[in-house]
Amino acid sequence: MVYGVQEPARLGRTRLPDGRLLGWAEWGPADGSPVLVCPGAGTSRWLGFGGDVVDSAGIRLISVDRPGLGASDPCPGRTLTSWATDIRHLIEERALGTPSVVGFSQGAPFALALAANGLVNAVAVVSGSDELAHPRFAHSLSPQVRDLVDAVAADPGTAEESFAEFGSADALWELIIMTSPEADRAVYTDPDFQHAFRRALDEAFSQGPAGYARDTVLAMGRWPFDPADITVPVDLWYGQQDTSPVHSPDLGESLTRIIPKATRHLLADAAGALLWTHAEAILCTLTTRSDP
Repeated sequence: MVYGVQEPARLGRTRLPDGRLLGWAEWGPADGSPVLVCPGAGTSRWLGFGGDVVDSAGIRLISVDRPGLGASDPCPGRTLTSWATDIRHLIEERALGTPSVVGFSQGAPFALALAANGLVNAVAVVSGSDELAHPRFAHSLSPQVRDLVDAVAADPGTAEESFAEFGSADALWELIIMTSPEADRAVYTDPDFQHAFRRALDEAFSQGPAGYARDTVLAMGRWPFDPADITVPVDLWYGQQDTSPVHSPDLGESLTRIIPKATRHLLADAAGALLWTHAEAILCTLTTRSDP
């Protein structure tokens, strides 16, 4: 199986006002309804999803490399707010209007930052990382994740250096496989999917580990926005079998209560890889939410 993973229909880079380039990949019709994708940790624009759905659904899926990963130039010291500024320019340059957005795993806070800054009309958070540094999770994080959150709070610079020392495509792949349940390992180790996943990891780390390290600091710290202020529809998708310690500790339950227009989908038969096992449901629901 390929789980909807296909070669991009289009690849490109968009120049930002400060001269940096932001890399992206697209699937689906060029005139389709735009859906941005914020990929998971340490993966690049190459790893799409729903390749067997986007054409018939009329969806223009656009995966964007965050600064310092893949084909996007680095931006030292970047924040979730500066990420939203980058995407605002991408939207304007590529005439995307008001797109919707999907945030997978570590990409979730980046997707929600776009909503908090008024750039998108709907959000799908899929197996998303929550605001792990929020006090509501003070007693529910695993010891290892608690140590990472505390390290970022105490000294973000030193924590970022530590993440960079760990960061590599091979190390991240091993961590993903080690912390995944059998249902996810069956997806990730499928030969065709594994090839696509590993290529996305290799490209993401092609500039070194700095981009991954900065992403991880941002994911482990407090968010510079209040999710309660997000006014667009947000669907939170979680698999009940998900065992990742860096996704939402309560599988999106408290975040659903905080975001005014949030809907939680907790799937008993799914784990963390539901971006690929349930792509059609995710995209069709998102399209419905973003309809005028």
